[in-house]
Amino acid sequence: MTFRPTTLERAYQLAESGACRTVGEVKQALQSEGYDRIQDSLYGGTVTAALRKLCQENFAGGPDAPAAQEDA
Repeated sequence: MTFRPTTLERAYQLAESGACRTVGEVKQALQSEGYDRIQDSLYGGTVTAALRKLCQENFAGGPDAPAAQEDA
């Protein structure tokens, strides 16, 4: 049996991995991985703010890299 994380769990994994600069990029990555109902799963200011912070802290280049405008 193959375990697949929920949409929310995978969003946090992507944000922590340093692969995504913005929440918008997290959503695009989820879509390309075949997740659906992404907007429903990542709805709300608290979730968006947490993912944004993780993206900014972990994006390759670290906290010194220029921050991108959020397009969530």
